Amino acid sequence: MILRYVVLSALCAAIVGCEQPKDEPAADPPPPSSEMQRRSVLFLGTSLTAGYGLAPELAYPALIQKKIDSAGLDYRVINAGVSGETSAGALRRVDWLLQQPVSILVVETGANDGLRGLSPDSLRSNIQGIFDRARRLQPSIQLVLLGMQVPPNYGRAYSQQFRSLFPELAESNGAVLVPFLLEGVGGVSVLNQPDGVHPTAEGQQRIAETVWRVLEPVLRRAEKSVKL
Repeated sequence: MILRYVVLSALCAAIVGCEQPKDEPAADPPPPSSEMQRRSVLFLGTSLTAGYGLAPELAYPALIQKKIDSAGLDYRVINAGVSGETSAGALRRVDWLLQQPVSILVVETGANDGLRGLSPDSLRSNIQGIFDRARRLQPSIQLVLLGMQVPPNYGRAYSQQFRSLFPELAESNGAVLVPFLLEGVGGVSVLNQPDGVHPTAEGQQRIAETVWRVLEPVLRRAEKSVKL
């Protein structure tokens, strides 16, 4: 357990350490194509989602795309991970990202908030804001929340409040929850890069399996409802 806390603490530090400039302008959206007409699954997240240190095709969203294709489902995955981003930064990007149609929004955020000791109430508010904006812009969008944990650096009460807000937000918003994104990966040295905190290609495969177990039923239900 102590090792897990140490690894989680280092993970948060590494994510923040590779933060990108906050005011960097977003690129113009690509022109419409037949590929873009497919229903989309948008992954909004940090370096864990971006696949820091790996080729883009080795990050778990790309692996999810392969699983989608193998399952014969008609979805296009969009990886909107940004290294070092806090929940406030994710909230700022939602309006632009949802200029394109998105069927399912997968939200991974919070580790950097925890490292900085930001209020769990602030994290809760930002994730709620992401959900509210998503549903205002695209009322039929489905929400998936990826849970995160932080070590007790700021006390056990803080870490407990942090961890509990994810299931609470999922329940109150009708979102589907992945309890802990790094289950089976955090603290396992062979599944992390030399920095000890960012998953290797194999670690990303484990993450993809964790997410897929929850996401696949969501995709199948959504596809079934479209066909009805």
